[in-house]
Amino acid sequence: MKHITSADNPQFKSLLKLVESSRERRLAGLSLLDGVHLVQAYLQQCGAPELIIVSQSGADKPEIKTLLHRSVAALLVFSDALFKQLSSVATPTGIIAAVKTPRRETLPAKLDTCVMLEDIQDPGNLGSILRSCAAAGVKQIFLSPHAVNAWSPRVLRAAMGAHFSLEIHERIDLIALARAFPGRVLATHLGARQSVFSSDLTGTVAFVFGNEGAGVSEALLHCAHESIAIPIRAATESLNVAAAAAVCLFERVRQLQ
Repeated sequence: MKHITSADNPQFKSLLKLVESSRERRLAGLSLLDGVHLVQAYLQQCGAPELIIVSQSGADKPEIKTLLHRSVAALLVFSDALFKQLSSVATPTGIIAAVKTPRRETLPAKLDTCVMLEDIQDPGNLGSILRSCAAAGVKQIFLSPHAVNAWSPRVLRAAMGAHFSLEIHERIDLIALARAFPGRVLATHLGARQSVFSSDLTGTVAFVFGNEGAGVSEALLHCAHESIAIPIRAATESLNVAAAAAVCLFERVRQLQ
């Protein structure tokens, strides 16, 4: 256990770069899990992280002590003032883990029921969609090249550990994927006549959700076997994309019961 109190410490400076720069995280191949819940979820599903960082006061918390006893990762203890600079949350819980970022930029050998996300930009939306996918038992997630980074701190916080039970593939050509998909490709579209509630979702399906403002592109719509919509009764233009994804995914869960 190494205690660090100086901002001039090389390890502190290196970690601060990871916190502040997505480019640095990408170059290092590391993601940062900030908080007890995320670290706990990682330990349960993935094993030991590369490094664990705790604050001086956090090291004395029973829940953090329990996590430290379960991990064989290298450990750094920072003064509370330095740790606060490393934490990306307003009220730090006192623990951060650095983990290797899974890089899946090619298609898996076997395609299953999945979610394709075209140019999703909001980290909160992506995190919520990932949580819904994990809860609905849909493992394969494919993101287009211009979608938000799935392993950014804000997406990780919003997903609440869902990342670790999913296969998240980034920078994927969704048009090529849709053409190669062995089941039915269902694209959500405001103008679709077919309701998600009257569509058969029980087979191998790929749900396609588009950008928050633009929706699914025309090129990707043309690759879909069917366009589906969620009926909206009130005078609302559309649902938030994360809410729409949840509706579709859990309609599938209902139909499979």
